[in-house]
Amino acid sequence: MRIDIMTLFPEMCESVLSSSIVGRARENGFVEINCHNIRDYTLDKHNRVDDSPYGGGMGMIMQTQPIYDCFNHICEETGDRPYLIYMSPQGNVLTQDKVRELSQMKNITLLCGHYEGVDERIIEEIVDEEISIGDYVLTGGELPALVLADSVARMIPGVLSDNECFEDESHYSGLLEYPQYTRPFEWHGKQVPDVLLSGHHANIEKWRHEQSLERTLKKRPDMIEKADLSDKDKKYIEKLKKENE
Repeated sequence: MRIDIMTLFPEMCESVLSSSIVGRARENGFVEINCHNIRDYTLDKHNRVDDSPYGGGMGMIMQTQPIYDCFNHICEETGDRPYLIYMSPQGNVLTQDKVRELSQMKNITLLCGHYEGVDERIIEEIVDEEISIGDYVLTGGELPALVLADSVARMIPGVLSDNECFEDESHYSGLLEYPQYTRPFEWHGKQVPDVLLSGHHANIEKWRHEQSLERTLKKRPDMIEKADLSDKDKKYIEKLKKENE
């Protein structure tokens, strides 16, 4: 899979994407991630990529030409038109289902806005989808783009050592992840649950699943309403609700 990021701060993106699991995945060829400096495509002799908004107002707006030419360059490199996502607080909030969907694509490109955003005509002309990482505003689209790139990259086969590394995690199955423990067995008077030392895999899986249900009900009841629960799960949830009444 190839991910391209259009940004005014490629060095910021590279410093994150060259580290840890994603950095190793890039080195090993499991995912290709390229950071493009939009400023490299401006025709302005002063290297400007923004201007004041028509109608007045605070801040500056990123211009159409540098963004458009940068995207065309990416299209030429890939030999295809990548799926273009604008990281925007006005977009749909990123979910694990969306991450799973994007990870199946061959090429995606992420556009990072800055200042007061981008000229609306760019969104109308080339953007396929707007995505937000939450209902708040950041100084630019770089951090959201890094979040999306990381979440998508780790879903690609070979990036993680085993699919179970993400299949058991929070949100992947529609539930929050069960609690995890490691050595020492006792810390500050608190011990690791006995079931995890029993060696009985069926009992461990049952405990973990029930813990996921309990944790999701307590911390994210909205997720319980949307989760694909079995009849047995539903009965367990009802039991938990009665116990907490």
